Amino acid sequence: MATRTLAGALLAAAAGLVGALLAPAAPASAHPFGPPSTADVRVDGSRIELVWKAAEDDWVALGQSLGAFEDPTTGPVDVTLTGEQKLERSEAVRGYLLANLTVSQTGSPCEGSLDTLDRLLEQGARFTFDCPAPVTEVDVTLRTLTDLNPAYRTMLTAKAAPAQTLFTAEATTHQIRFDPSGGGMTTAVTTVAVGTGVAAVGLLTFFLVRRRSGRRA
Repeated sequence: MATRTLAGALLAAAAGLVGALLAPAAPASAHPFGPPSTADVRVDGSRIELVWKAAEDDWVALGQSLGAFEDPTTGPVDVTLTGEQKLERSEAVRGYLLANLTVSQTGSPCEGSLDTLDRLLEQGARFTFDCPAPVTEVDVTLRTLTDLNPAYRTMLTAKAAPAQTLFTAEATTHQIRFDPSGGGMTTAVTTVAVGTGVAAVGLLTFFLVRRRSGRRA
């Protein structure tokens, strides 16, 4: 499905590629009403593993807002890297993710770390949180993308439980209870409902074209 989407976007943008790349970069415009992205969570003792996935357009909007991409109107654009690779290498993107997705246990923060962002679009952002004690109940905070548009929302999901908890700009923190026997949630579950963020046309076109070219190589 992702390949078909990229191919369609590539064909639609091909005729205006040069003009789009040279056109003034528009400010990132969030569009949070599309299909939600997802965040899957797993517990192992005192450790929580969480994977957050967003739509390609939302990653582009986020990367543009954080300066991960060059502005073709102010300087040269590095065409040796795909848009995905620029996101993966951006310290600003990593810092943003660690600041806006956090976990705490009985008031104490669980130490969070972020894995490499390799294959970001396919695998998502992969977090590990080490808590002071075995996890049965924690407070999860998800503010990702709500600074671009307060209509963005987040839903975190555990495979072992069907329940879901919605995170919004007005309710960014929820208490989550896990099955103490190991892994499943007993009450709330969270996925990140990020819609389709719309970034600048030139940057998005470049992102798609470079990703397509990389697959052919």
